[in-house]
Amino acid sequence: MKKLFALLAAVLMIFSLAGCAKSNEPVDTGSTEGDVVKLEGLELQFVPSKDADVIIAGTEGLPELLSAALLEEGYEVPADKINITVGTNYDATGEGLAAGTIDLGWLPGGTYALYSDEVDVILTATRNGLSNDSENPADWNGEANKTLKNGPQVTFYRSLIYAAPTEYGKMLAEKVNNGEELTWDDLNGATWAVQKTSSSAGYIYPTMWLMDNYGKKLTDLQNLTVLDSGYGTAFAQAAAEQVDIIVCYADGRNDYELSWNLPIDQKDETGKQGMGREASIWDELNVIGVTKGIYNDTVAITEAKPEIYNPEFIAAIQNALINVINTEEGQAIFSVYSHTGYAKATDADYDGARQALKVVSE
Repeated sequence: MKKLFALLAAVLMIFSLAGCAKSNEPVDTGSTEGDVVKLEGLELQFVPSKDADVIIAGTEGLPELLSAALLEEGYEVPADKINITVGTNYDATGEGLAAGTIDLGWLPGGTYALYSDEVDVILTATRNGLSNDSENPADWNGEANKTLKNGPQVTFYRSLIYAAPTEYGKMLAEKVNNGEELTWDDLNGATWAVQKTSSSAGYIYPTMWLMDNYGKKLTDLQNLTVLDSGYGTAFAQAAAEQVDIIVCYADGRNDYELSWNLPIDQKDETGKQGMGREASIWDELNVIGVTKGIYNDTVAITEAKPEIYNPEFIAAIQNALINVINTEEGQAIFSVYSHTGYAKATDADYDGARQALKVVSE
């Protein structure tokens, strides 16, 4: 709560100087009945790092669980007034939080860093690490190197640069799998599909990978498309051989493994559209680059609404979400984001993300 206590102190000082008799009363956080604070509702929003319909279906039971958990913390919020939506893109969720039209948002670290002047982090996600964390891209390729989500709990993840099964993509993958170094000309000759500029795994860290290895940025590429509709579109374009390179978080192939091989007129059990490929995604979508570690996703809160942006409610929602994810039902809900736990966070935890965003923006 980086600015909250300073703000409250300033408000109390102003009231004191004005001679206000109520200067030491608490900030109004909503209607109360006994020891329970009643809130009319909450607007929750997830970024579209998965297909929107998959997120909505996966989080269907969250309002009931969160309502019950908040009541244990002294806040009454009707489950039918806890609304869950998916942003049209990452920036839309950040902007909604900044404006106060969204109360809580699940933001990647890079997106949070972009909006952190008006939005505050309250939780950091933890997740199961992968069976592979090699910095050598060839170690990620082939069915024998399929990644499993069975590693220890971690607070970071990586982004990978993937070569699609186009003729040009296969050439890039072959060079990497043979231990050859890719040149800038190799990469610049490819068609790329990336995410919005505030996406950590989909833009910021792939840019830093290019800068570290070639002294270039994504914006220096001659054939770059910035997608506005999430990773599902990137995988679909790779499967359709419309692009040579996509970028995604490291367990992206796990999430699209089934849909990769389904007929295009079918959907997998999570609602992902089939992509019509015959061979395994582990053989066809080869890793050609591995980024540095990215600090895990956030749960962030708007600073625009004093009824929720106060120490009492922040403590309550932190505890409530931690308690929810520690249940079997909560684990199933947040598996849509590969989150397996939440830890209380501070704004300073994301100084590295802010630095990365600054480097990319320069």
